[in-house]
Amino acid sequence: MPSLYKWGHLDRRAFIASSASVFVTATAVFAEKSDKDTLRFGLTPVFLNDDIKLLSAIRTYLADATGYAIDLVTRRTYQEVTALLVSGQLDAAWICGYPFVKYRKELELVAVPQWNGKPHYQSYLIAAADRRVTDVMELRGDIHAYSDPDSNSGYLVTQALLHEKGFDPETFFNKVLFTYAHRNVIRAVASGLVQSGSVDGYVWEVLKETDPDLVSKTKVVRKSEWFGFPPVAAVKGQLGTRKIIMLQKALLSSTETEEGRMMLDYLRLSGFGKSPASLFDSVADNVAALRGVL
Repeated sequence: MPSLYKWGHLDRRAFIASSASVFVTATAVFAEKSDKDTLRFGLTPVFLNDDIKLLSAIRTYLADATGYAIDLVTRRTYQEVTALLVSGQLDAAWICGYPFVKYRKELELVAVPQWNGKPHYQSYLIAAADRRVTDVMELRGDIHAYSDPDSNSGYLVTQALLHEKGFDPETFFNKVLFTYAHRNVIRAVASGLVQSGSVDGYVWEVLKETDPDLVSKTKVVRKSEWFGFPPVAAVKGQLGTRKIIMLQKALLSSTETEEGRMMLDYLRLSGFGKSPASLFDSVADNVAALRGVL
């Protein structure tokens, strides 16, 4: 902070009061301008969010395509990002299908990523590559890693599977832990910290390409049915605002520019598309099946 000098015969109290007034006014004007010109976009560990180049590619493309300064807001858990979104502290966020279903009355879809040309992905149950297991029943009694309690692929799917088979999801595994990132589930299994894990199949497949040494230490024991890919969502009533209109347009047209294709290449996505909320009905079915259990 700069030092204060003596100002001759100027009354010190008057100077401080005047300076404070100017500072408060300037701060308010700056905050208003900043909020108006900035699009606050939340990111969860639903994807590879510890890649600096990836974050830079997302920010660069969205800034160019929307005309707004992009504030990428990341948090450790899905719940934190979802809370910021629902409370209006974010303009939009890339969340998971599970929180989208949980807050269906408060949220609307902006766009859904396309992976291999489709808006779907799977949950994988994984174990160490050299382990002789081929079925979920052989994982009973494991130390198991989940990604996040609000993750569809990294928690809900496995819970629903065990419930469907007549087991108590809370006692099937000997011990469970949350890593709060799909990459960390893979790391935990690969290192032997845990014996098995529930992970986003998209993340596992992308890391199989980008970090083969890590993924080669694991294997897929079971692939789930297909679910709606983790969507980009905004608070209900905001789809008609300029920020969300520009964001949606940018995502849907991301294949049309070099910056957009670069972002998609980092994400290993085909693009973004519009999908109905019914895409997440299978997630809602699992939530309903586990009502009173979770």
